[in-house]
Amino acid sequence: MITAHPAAFVAACLLLLGTPGPTNTLLAMSGATVGLRNSLRLLGAELAGYMISILTLGLLLGPLVNDNLAAKIALKAACALYLVWLAVKLWREGSSALVSAGRVKFRQVFTTTLLNPKAVIFAFSLVPYLADRQLAQAAPYLIGLCALIAVVGASWIALGAGLRAGSGGRLVGSVVRRVGATALMVFAFVLGSSAWSSAAAMAH
Repeated sequence: MITAHPAAFVAACLLLLGTPGPTNTLLAMSGATVGLRNSLRLLGAELAGYMISILTLGLLLGPLVNDNLAAKIALKAACALYLVWLAVKLWREGSSALVSAGRVKFRQVFTTTLLNPKAVIFAFSLVPYLADRQLAQAAPYLIGLCALIAVVGASWIALGAGLRAGSGGRLVGSVVRRVGATALMVFAFVLGSSAWSSAAAMAH
């Protein structure tokens, strides 16, 4: 767990939610294709996908991970490596357009979000108390996370709706990807440092 402090929790969630990824790309595509109002229904698919995945991972696998320090360290390291991989991938995509043509379906957003690896980081590193099955304590953080998911998702839809075809779309896509890649590297460093500290403590 990185921290249970509300402000730090919000900042970490916004950082992870806001970075480009498969779900955010679909939301932006929908905004560019059918507009903001007609795309807002997709937020329900995103919320359902994230919550089902986070709760399933946290409640079923959380106790197993918490009872095994080596597994906890390995999970943190794996999450850090995933973030590094995603950051490199985003940076290499460079100036490719952020959106493309095609109507996005509710089922598509739900399935993509359900399988989004970000849910692993939320379940085991960001949402306090969940992996300990302390639902009463975790509930305020989960509710807050739902609100953040809706806000960030709507922002991506609005971004897509505001984009125009051509160089403008590629320029915005480039800036978003480069900033997102940098933010992911910072987040990976935090997780990696936590894993290293835990491993060093276990070695002693």
